[in-house]
Amino acid sequence: MKDNSGKIDRRTLLKAAGGVAAAGAAATLGVTSLDRRADAAPATFTHPGMLHNWGDMNRAKVRVAAGNDPWLSGWNRLIANGHAQSTWQPNPQATIIRGGDGQNYGILYNDIHAAYQNALRWRVQGTTAHGDCARNILNAWSGTLTTVTGNADRFLAAGIYGYQFANVAELMRDYPGFDLARFKTMMLNVFYPLNNQFLLNHNDACITNYWANWDLCTMNSILAIGILCDDAAKYDQAVNYFKNGAGNGSIRHAIPFVYDSEGLAQWQESGRDQGHTVMGVGQMATFCEMAWNQGEDLYGYDGNRFMKGAQYVAKYNLGQDVPFTKYTWGSGQNCAYNEHTVISSASRGQLRPVWDIVHYHYTRRRNLSVPYISAMAASVRPEGGGGDYGPNSGGFDQLGFGTLMYAK
Repeated sequence: MKDNSGKIDRRTLLKAAGGVAAAGAAATLGVTSLDRRADAAPATFTHPGMLHNWGDMNRAKVRVAAGNDPWLSGWNRLIANGHAQSTWQPNPQATIIRGGDGQNYGILYNDIHAAYQNALRWRVQGTTAHGDCARNILNAWSGTLTTVTGNADRFLAAGIYGYQFANVAELMRDYPGFDLARFKTMMLNVFYPLNNQFLLNHNDACITNYWANWDLCTMNSILAIGILCDDAAKYDQAVNYFKNGAGNGSIRHAIPFVYDSEGLAQWQESGRDQGHTVMGVGQMATFCEMAWNQGEDLYGYDGNRFMKGAQYVAKYNLGQDVPFTKYTWGSGQNCAYNEHTVISSASRGQLRPVWDIVHYHYTRRRNLSVPYISAMAASVRPEGGGGDYGPNSGGFDQLGFGTLMYAK
């Protein structure tokens, strides 16, 4: 059986062949992208299968070697970044604190981005020195980190740095000397409990108290940990929350109002500021891409709802007008009433490296016209990564380098 995208339904293969044999059947059929349902975990996960798959990495490798743009421009942006140097030395900590006294979480995100950028250099150019650097950073932290803490912001740290860390490990999972088992243990014992705790009770606050990006980064971490650890229950927890969760990260809460006649949809944080709104687009794109690489199309879920939301954010941040519907929510523990009656112009036009992943999916994979997304992507291209967008945490909220890794 095929779905309307032409992909063979994974559950049909599983029913017909059973267990691991289904994966063999898929390979025999030449299937590269299998449909997944949130209630039918895969017999086997695809690896590498988070933000980057084999095709992405091979394309970047071939195109950079040939000197083709925009891949070459993206590559040059990568190798110019100070975090991408093989001389980077990790600084692992037993305890990471975000929020409150003794904050030191900048140490963690700088090391994660150094590991990611060195991993990309190894994957694209095959340089052992960069592979060794990435491996050494991962091993240093998995042998040291025991606690992520702080005020409520500890949940942001566990979410953002959880999914980023897992993505680096996925790139390095077969690298000589990388202690994958110990790294998985760290992800399961240090990051996942905080992720799970937040999705279950939202720090004992009203379910609408926390903005969409809090849920989204948490969902990303759970999804990434599920893939890294071949844990179907965690994968399904994240995908089911995306579709049906009560908090603001689920798709109908993150994008509450759809303007179908204009092909737009209002983002939950639009009345707050544009920096967090653009961050949210990047977080949802990350989630959709990781699911896509496991055979599940969330980019097109609910009538391309994410595409319409990203178009809305892009159009406004390009300086154009968009519709706005009054948004209301409850805050604190008692769900005190709040409302946004107008869109916020705060940080309007902020550039973050979140657009090429969205642009290339909709325009190349799906052959759809997304003019506002495409214009935003062009304004940031070639995308950089952590270290290219300032020293503060906002510049490290996304791994970046989408031009290098997603151009098609």
